[in-house]
Amino acid sequence: MVTKPHSLVCLLSSLITLFLALSCSSPPEENLSLKSSGGPAMSLTKEIFGYLPEGQAIEIYTLANSQGMKAKIMTYGATLVALEVPDKNGVSEDITLGHDHLEGYLKASPYFGATVGRYANRIAQAQFQLNGQTYHLAANDGPNHLHGGLKGFDKVIWQATPVKEKDWVGVHFSYFSPDGEEGYPGNLKVTVTYQLTSDNQLKILYEAETDKPTPINLTHHSYFNLHGQGKGNILDHLLMINADYFTPVDKQLIPTGEIKLVKGTPWDFTSPHPIGQRIQEVPGGYDHNYVLNKEEGELSLAARVFEPQSGRIMEIYTTEPGLQFYSGNFLDGSITGKAGRVYPKHSGFCLEPQHFPNSPNQPNFPSTILQPGEKYKSQTIFKFSVQK
Repeated sequence: MVTKPHSLVCLLSSLITLFLALSCSSPPEENLSLKSSGGPAMSLTKEIFGYLPEGQAIEIYTLANSQGMKAKIMTYGATLVALEVPDKNGVSEDITLGHDHLEGYLKASPYFGATVGRYANRIAQAQFQLNGQTYHLAANDGPNHLHGGLKGFDKVIWQATPVKEKDWVGVHFSYFSPDGEEGYPGNLKVTVTYQLTSDNQLKILYEAETDKPTPINLTHHSYFNLHGQGKGNILDHLLMINADYFTPVDKQLIPTGEIKLVKGTPWDFTSPHPIGQRIQEVPGGYDHNYVLNKEEGELSLAARVFEPQSGRIMEIYTTEPGLQFYSGNFLDGSITGKAGRVYPKHSGFCLEPQHFPNSPNQPNFPSTILQPGEKYKSQTIFKFSVQK
């Protein structure tokens, strides 16, 4: 005898199946929010930003404070994807150029927001000598080596660990660079820690250790526009750089080795004035290293930028001896970034704390050689405020 199934039994069975399916599914975002006792509310969340062609998942962490500031950093390149900062009216807006999706960073990204290494900036003829041996690096900028090579630190996956303290939240990124990677000697262990504080500071702390002598020069490569990303150019931003000297460059943007006074030249930003005021006097635009007025290893003010319309102020403090100022000269409108915004020439600027370009080939520049048993340490702070 065939028995017809009871309709109520079928309904209950379907509901149970649906409940089990929902219970077993993974949430798209992991909330790591916290509120420290006696301290301001800070939040930290994690989600998947995308997948590499080989299938590896790329995570993105969102750090937020109670002042309206947010920082989003992904594990691909330990890259700052977005930085939301309030204006004089309390309205927060993303002030960094970049992409809404991982695919954009894989296809068209001139180091947007990336952690750059093993050596930031240029090394002439893609080679250097160390202890009597010549090391040949990848030539990815004409005959020269730029920002770590064909697959520098901006194009690798970093291991991430969220960190929470009383008045800040952050992410600790680590990467192991094997001996010979991009031509560099030595196994290098690198850590980069981003911290967002309750008083609108984004801190970046770098550490590294090696088992062979090797050059190292790490920096952060965000393109900023204090109007908001994709909103016009940066030529009206008032810039001050705390440097009486800079390092002139040749036609390939390699330092000549000279250290020259900025006074009386269009490179003088010792007093704040618009970026565009004298840019036409600089062949190709600004892409130069400044010798900061500071003691070795001292954490001090390197630059200050003010955008009058929004009232946003960005100050940069660093322990590094130099600061590369780049006015977005090679942006040409071919890249469509976040929210469908097109990035033409001068739509963003970079201020990159660093040691000097081509230091391994310039003995009169501060040394960038890390020895076994030593620890490389560097710190940069981006501090935000407003002027009404």
